[in-house]
Amino acid sequence: MLGRINHVALAVPDLGAAEAAYGQMLGASLSERQALPEHGVTVVFVELPNSKVELLEPLGDASPIAAFLAKNPAGGMHHICYEVEDIVAARDQLKQSGARVLGDGEPKIGAHGKPVLFLHPKDFFGTLIELEQV
Repeated sequence: MLGRINHVALAVPDLGAAEAAYGQMLGASLSERQALPEHGVTVVFVELPNSKVELLEPLGDASPIAAFLAKNPAGGMHHICYEVEDIVAARDQLKQSGARVLGDGEPKIGAHGKPVLFLHPKDFFGTLIELEQV
């Protein structure tokens, strides 16, 4: 079911500072900022040869990232995203196995313009999992 790691997401309290650290200090190539109101975040991707790091900043007080940062003010790893070929088939198989899909269970369009779902962290050893159809 799982393909490669698409990205690891880091919640950050200051996207500008994170962009400077990755872009200037580490010399990484960065994407343009992208506001995703339906997900409550603004994102920037650190482009790597074999994957990406997603920098997440809250977009509004109702953002799930705001709640994460309230518990982790310095920021930290928020989720890991795995690629799947068929997100609906993956969802159905996971639900049959007892995994909990967050939200209404229907894929939403993510930052890459592709369908995504999130899986409950309690089902995966404390790690929030995102699945992205490729």
